[in-house]
Amino acid sequence: MIFLPSVNAIRPLHKFKLFVFFIVFMGPVSASEHHFLVLNYHDIVGAEGAKPPFNSMDVSVDHFEEHLSWLKQNHYQIISVQDVFDAAAGKIELPAKGALLTFDDGYQSFYTRVYPLLKKYHYSATLALVGTWMDGNVTANDPGKPLLTWTQVRELQQSGLVEIASHSYDLHKGLIGNPQGNTQAAAVTRLYDDPMLVYETNDDYLKRIQKELLKSAEFIFQHVGIRPRVMVWPYGEYNQLTVQAAREAGMPMTMGLMDGFNTLANISILKRLILVDNPDLKQFAEIVTHLRNNRPLRIAHLDMDYLYDNDPVQMEHNLDSAIQRIKDMHITSVYLQAYADPDGDGNANALYFPNRHLPVKQDLFNRVAWQLKNVARVKVYAWLPIMAYQGKVPESWYVQEWRDNKAQKSSHIYTRLSPFNPEARQYIAEIYEDLAIHCNFDGLLFHDDGILSDYEDVSPLALTYSKDVWGLSDQFEQLHKTSKMRLAWAQHKTELINQFTDELTSRVRIYRPDIKTARNFYALPLLKPYSEEWYAQSFQSFLAHYDYVAIEAMPFMEEAKKPTQWLTQLVQAAAKYPDGLKKTVFELQAVDWKNQQKIPMPVFIEQLELLKKLGVKHIGYYPDNVFEDQPRLKDLQEHFSLPVAP
Repeated sequence: MIFLPSVNAIRPLHKFKLFVFFIVFMGPVSASEHHFLVLNYHDIVGAEGAKPPFNSMDVSVDHFEEHLSWLKQNHYQIISVQDVFDAAAGKIELPAKGALLTFDDGYQSFYTRVYPLLKKYHYSATLALVGTWMDGNVTANDPGKPLLTWTQVRELQQSGLVEIASHSYDLHKGLIGNPQGNTQAAAVTRLYDDPMLVYETNDDYLKRIQKELLKSAEFIFQHVGIRPRVMVWPYGEYNQLTVQAAREAGMPMTMGLMDGFNTLANISILKRLILVDNPDLKQFAEIVTHLRNNRPLRIAHLDMDYLYDNDPVQMEHNLDSAIQRIKDMHITSVYLQAYADPDGDGNANALYFPNRHLPVKQDLFNRVAWQLKNVARVKVYAWLPIMAYQGKVPESWYVQEWRDNKAQKSSHIYTRLSPFNPEARQYIAEIYEDLAIHCNFDGLLFHDDGILSDYEDVSPLALTYSKDVWGLSDQFEQLHKTSKMRLAWAQHKTELINQFTDELTSRVRIYRPDIKTARNFYALPLLKPYSEEWYAQSFQSFLAHYDYVAIEAMPFMEEAKKPTQWLTQLVQAAAKYPDGLKKTVFELQAVDWKNQQKIPMPVFIEQLELLKKLGVKHIGYYPDNVFEDQPRLKDLQEHFSLPVAP
């Protein structure tokens, strides 16, 4: 079912030419290899320095030693960088429970507090140094803390316990990354030249990164006599281009800041568990055991169109209000609109980021996403159509439907480019690529325009593909003749669209490797799987392709006569699938688009509590209206917010 809102209503949810990234192959890998953890610390301070308020990156020496004791008691073995290289080359096997210790920034406390403990337990560690900080640029050392001397670094390296790594020469800083002047991680940000009103080019960006990493390696060699083998990315920010540049500079192992286990297959970019807020023994055990990966999600869905204003002063006020509201909610994530859709038909007329193909309504997405990430402390998913783009392209690129006994441009509200057309696919892929180049975000939300009815797509390319690749007929009458044939045709189309979104994700991951994916999903194909015939959507296939399935759990939009019963059936249907509840976001509606009225808060809360009672893990809602406090913030704080995680 597609709900058609009024123009002014808040609407419901609606090869590579660049660089190819090669994983570094270090040699044969043992068939019995084990996962291993990488733990990340910064400054280890005395107990007196870890009392609130304190620097969130600090860990007290007593807590740090408790961490080491817990690891030993729980049968973890501390491993070294050399152990990982040797295991990757097939020379040794890693222990069943290995942990690698890393320390960033080169603080004096590594020598005075960490090094004695390393000698006491005969443990190894990796120490990452910032070139400009070691070179005496104290203004760049944000905390202003005492740093190691080169004499101390040489002693550490010669001890055989410490691997000296690069933390870059001068990437541990922010560069201006948008017209609004936000500074963002230098390693992954295209510098915005404010006087010239232009961004750094691809070539200039790559040259800057390559020069920077070569300088870093040479700088450490000049002072220590060894070239670093490990690159530790400042702020954990990297992309496939920087990883390749590090490899070329002699650092085949790099480290980010994503939670998770590692295997020998991914040593080109290791995940690290960062320890912040001075975790005590219980918190440390929770972090290491569960990797902070089992938290439920609470998601608000924001329309950029309703925050945008022609008056820049008013728009800044709108943005500040929305960001503060999200911060006050204490939620995990925001689905943020990255495209402009002023007429509310769900098609992208323009975009909120620089790109090659569509008008830029305003270069705004990166600014809002950055503020949400850094002020509201949420993960931001860029919400974009899969196929519904209204650009200056040939009519032959669009989806065609069978109507009036002939193939013609589809009359569906979503004016979709055909996923069967290679030029259309490339056009869309370049839009996604430009989003990733210019914006800092955590995930993709694929819009609900990714559908093909049982009368679509009958463009010449689609019918030829149907015959040549799928072995079906290239005649609509045959494809549509029986229910069995229509479903078979739909299942192929379902998988084709899924594969296309996989391709879009791959293009984005060149520049934003750690993004998660979510895709909007209509409720009917879950409640009545045979309706895949009308949508080319399958819940089971979505679970296989995306990190999360964002199902539109909107009983009023679906005109359910018994909303509570309808929601219960929806949850029960999802629960029948492996990972059905683990990977599904149930999105409630905050507006009844039939009558343009807000959903009463008692009803909204009732549905929210029902989902939780039924065992739903991830919950979101659409839309959020900062101007009318809908849903009411006080109620969200009571029923929707999550406690702060360690």
